[in-house]
Amino acid sequence: MIRSMTGFGEGSADVPAGRVRAEIRTVNHRFLSVNLRFGRGLERFEPQIREWLREYFSRGHVNCSLQLERDGPAAPEGTLEVDVGRARRYAEALRTLQSELGLGGDVDVALVARFPEVLTWSAEGPEPEIDPAAVRRAFEGAAGATVTMREDEGRRLATDIEERLAAIEGSVGAVEARAPERLVLERDRLRRVVAELLDGATLDEDRVAREIAMLAERWDVSEETVRLRSHVIAFREATDSSEPVGKRLGFLGQEMNREANTIGSKANDAALEHHVIAIKEEIERLREQIENVE
Repeated sequence: MIRSMTGFGEGSADVPAGRVRAEIRTVNHRFLSVNLRFGRGLERFEPQIREWLREYFSRGHVNCSLQLERDGPAAPEGTLEVDVGRARRYAEALRTLQSELGLGGDVDVALVARFPEVLTWSAEGPEPEIDPAAVRRAFEGAAGATVTMREDEGRRLATDIEERLAAIEGSVGAVEARAPERLVLERDRLRRVVAELLDGATLDEDRVAREIAMLAERWDVSEETVRLRSHVIAFREATDSSEPVGKRLGFLGQEMNREANTIGSKANDAALEHHVIAIKEEIERLREQIENVE
């Protein structure tokens, strides 16, 4: 069963200081890309979180946040400090600029307080004690919900992929049926053209037969259709795998497109070319879908 790379999940666990809450969001990415955000006191769990993420996800861009929600009313956990000297220098610089350029407006506290490092927050107090097992429970809740969502989306992707594969098989069958007809039509055309050129002289059937044989070899698409069908079979087998198969499906999509292009280059027939276009359209839709397969 294939899995999508799009998912979301939340999990939480109670601790003496309050509640640890984990949140995971994933989208498609060629490789495994991890972005972590931690609340105060939880940064020390980064190595474990990175290791645990690899147990659940092999591809995709993963955003994971871990926060501590404290019980009771929120209280400041530090000191708000004012750098008066820095604020004074900012105010003096602004008044100088105002005077030199003839600018209007007031240099007030709201304006000065916006500048960097005028107001700073200094954290104080010990970091809260948090049991790693509680962090693991919160993380597993979020990861499990994310995987479930990715699996649900994967089932929808699998249904659409199967419809595309069936359409490709139908068009391949049409190509296989049209290919012999094309040779018969070309044989008749050659006979007609040569007969017109000979203007009543005897037609060399052996020569016509040799020409048709050469065309049959040049226009033969049997190898391409056989390989295309084998790629469809491999595609189905991959979608039934329990392992991540996104990269494999991407490779198969490329090979299917290669065979379709070769058939198109040998077509030399409007009806056959229409079937090839239909095949390539379905392959392109397949490739768009598998961009989101893990």
